[in-house]
Amino acid sequence: MFDDLGNLMYGFSVVLQPHNILLMVVGIVLGVIVGVLPGLGGANGVAILLPLTFSMSPTSAIIMLSCIYWGALFGGAITSILFNIPGEPWSVATTFDGYPMAQQGRAGEALTAAFTSSFVGALFAVIMITLVAPLVASFALRFGPAEIFSVYFLAFCSFVGLSKEPPFKTIAAMMLGFGLGAVGLDQVTGQLRLTFGFETLLGGFDFLIAVIGLFGIGEILLTMEEGLSFRGKSAKISLAVVIKTWKELPRYWLLSLRSCLIGCWMGISPAGATPASFMSYGIAKRISKRGHNFGKGEIEGVVAPETAAHAAGTAALLPMLALGVPGSPTAAVLLGGLLIWGLQPGPLLFVEQTEFVWGLIASMYMGNIVGLIVVLTCVPLFAAILRVPFSVIAPIILVLCAIGAYTVNNNSFDVVMMLVFGIAGYFMKKTNYPMAPMVLAIVLGDKAEESFRQSLLGSQGSLGVFFSNALVSTVMTLGLIALFWPLISRAMDLVLRRGSAARA
Repeated sequence: MFDDLGNLMYGFSVVLQPHNILLMVVGIVLGVIVGVLPGLGGANGVAILLPLTFSMSPTSAIIMLSCIYWGALFGGAITSILFNIPGEPWSVATTFDGYPMAQQGRAGEALTAAFTSSFVGALFAVIMITLVAPLVASFALRFGPAEIFSVYFLAFCSFVGLSKEPPFKTIAAMMLGFGLGAVGLDQVTGQLRLTFGFETLLGGFDFLIAVIGLFGIGEILLTMEEGLSFRGKSAKISLAVVIKTWKELPRYWLLSLRSCLIGCWMGISPAGATPASFMSYGIAKRISKRGHNFGKGEIEGVVAPETAAHAAGTAALLPMLALGVPGSPTAAVLLGGLLIWGLQPGPLLFVEQTEFVWGLIASMYMGNIVGLIVVLTCVPLFAAILRVPFSVIAPIILVLCAIGAYTVNNNSFDVVMMLVFGIAGYFMKKTNYPMAPMVLAIVLGDKAEESFRQSLLGSQGSLGVFFSNALVSTVMTLGLIALFWPLISRAMDLVLRRGSAARA
C-alpha cells in the first residue's frame, strides 16, 4: 500500500514537468474537439493523432493520448445537450434529459452537471485502479464468452423491464436494431449475411452512422417541421449557475455512487461505456422518486449516464495495463501504441516500467482536473450556440454530420445511410417509438451474438453454460429479474394489498 502511494507520488513528479503539463492541456483541448464532432470519437481521434507521438518518450506520449481520451469523454456531452446529437456513443443516454433541459433554458445547469458527473465517475475509477488493481485484474480473468454475454443480456433486459416505455414498442425497436446489427460478415463462421450483393455492406452498419442519422438528422427534420427554431433559445450561464449546480449535486451522492459502481463493473468486464450509461440511466429512472419526469429535463437523467460512462471509460484501461486485454476501442488503440513503443502490457509492466505506469495513473488524476477546468471555462461559449438562429445553424450541423459520417470509413455510402437513418429517426419520433433500444441493439447485438455462439460452441450446444458457475448465474438471474420486473412488481403489489386487506 505504502509502496503504491510512493510510486504514485513519483508519477505526479513526472506528470508535473512543464512539457508534460503542456501536452496534457493540448490533449484535453484536442479531445474536446474530437468529442464534439459527430463521427470522430475518442478511438478515432487517438488513432489519427497516434503518429504525432512517435518522437516523444512513451510517458509523454501516453499522457497526451490519454488526455485526448479524457477530453473526448467530456466533449461528447456538449452536442448531446445542446443539439440532441451524441458526439460519442455513450452520450446517447445523456440526450434523453440533457437536451430537454437545454430547451428549457437550463443549458448551463445541464452542462455543469454533465461535466462534474464525468469528473466524479472518472475520479472514482482512477482511485479504484490505484488501490485495487491486482484484485480487479484477477477478477477480470474469470470473464469468458458466457460471462460477457450475461453482461450484455443484463443490459438488454434492464432496458426492457426497467423502462417506462411500452414493453412491446421497446422490444420491437430492439429487434430492428438486432436485425441491422446482423448485417455484414459473420464473425464466427466468416459468412456474409443480409448484404444482398452490396459490397458496401460487408462491414455492416456502423453504429456512429446510425446515431448521427437517428438523432442528428432526425432532430433537424423534426425541428424544421415545428418552425425552424430551437425551443428555449436563451441560456444564462455564469459562475453563479455553476456554483448553484454544484450545491445541488451532493443531493444525488447515492445515485453517483451507484453509477460509479455500474460503470467500473462494465468497464472492467469489459462491456464498455455505452451499456453502462444505458443501464445506469434505466436503473436511475426506475428507482428515482422523480422517475416519471425522466425524459422531460431531469438533472438525475444527466448525472446517471455521464457518471457511469466516464467510470467505465476510465476503468477499461485497467485490464489493458494489467493483462494486455483492452476493455474499449480506445484502450485497444492505446495498446497498439504501447507495443509500438516496445512496452509489453501485463503484470511485469508495473515492475519494469514504473515511471511509465505511475506517470499514466497520475496523468489520469491531473487530466481529469485540467479537463473539468477547461470545459467549465468554455461553458459560456458552448451556450452561445443556442442564440444562433436555427436557419443558420441547421446547415452547419448537416455539414458537420455529413463530414463526421464520411470520416468514419471515408465512404460516401455512409453519408447516404446517415440520411436514411435520419428519416427513420424522424418517423420513429412521430410514432413515439423509442430509439434508444434500437441504438443499443445495433452497437451490442453482434457482440452479444458472438459471445452467445462462442459459449454454445464451447458447451457443445448446452444452454446450461449460462448457469455453469456462480458469477454467470448471478448476472443471468439479475437479467431475468430485470426483464420480468413489471410482472414481479405487480405480483408483489397484489400480495401486499391482499395482506393488508386480510389484516383489515
